[in-house]
Amino acid sequence: MLRVWGRINSVNVKKVMWCVGELGVPFERIEAGMEHGVVGSAEYQSMNPNARVPTIDDDGFVLWESNAIVRYLSLKYGLGTLCPKDQRQRADSDRWMDWSTAQLAPTFREVFWGTVRTAPEKRDLALIEKNRAATAKTLDIVDALFAKRPFVSGDHLTMGDIPLGCHVHLWMSMPIERPAHPSLTAYHKRLLGRPGFNAGVNTPLS
Repeated sequence: MLRVWGRINSVNVKKVMWCVGELGVPFERIEAGMEHGVVGSAEYQSMNPNARVPTIDDDGFVLWESNAIVRYLSLKYGLGTLCPKDQRQRADSDRWMDWSTAQLAPTFREVFWGTVRTAPEKRDLALIEKNRAATAKTLDIVDALFAKRPFVSGDHLTMGDIPLGCHVHLWMSMPIERPAHPSLTAYHKRLLGRPGFNAGVNTPLS
């Protein structure tokens, strides 16, 4: 059975949990990270030397890095669904996974940690606002994309939607000012209609 180490309130763990929910893969999740500990142990670090979550063990194959895990599981269990068979559509889907990590996550992380994970008296409001504005501008790109297609690489959900969808959900859930992104809002509503998304991603922020 697939084993997943990670706390459910980690955005990177949410990616994996949504992926296995969409694929219907049986799994066991082990709490790890932050208040749960585990990641500092020698046993855990023998699997993942970064001492971070998530990590998976799929019948003896150990893998870390959330996007790599999603790609692996999608290819193994979801070829033709989460992992497109068409090479160009697969590359398109893969592109949006990297975009979410490289372009969206750096500024979004500052907003999330500053707003959700930092006590009010310790928040750097100027830093949060700077990154909120930058994140909103980055999301203009996918708002325009979703005006043309329902999911990142076409008419159905693929692995490319998973990192983006996790960030979008947190963005929509935080008590912050957000610009009008009607197509992005409609995309988020489509995701909320998916059982796998609700089980893996639509969970408490902290």
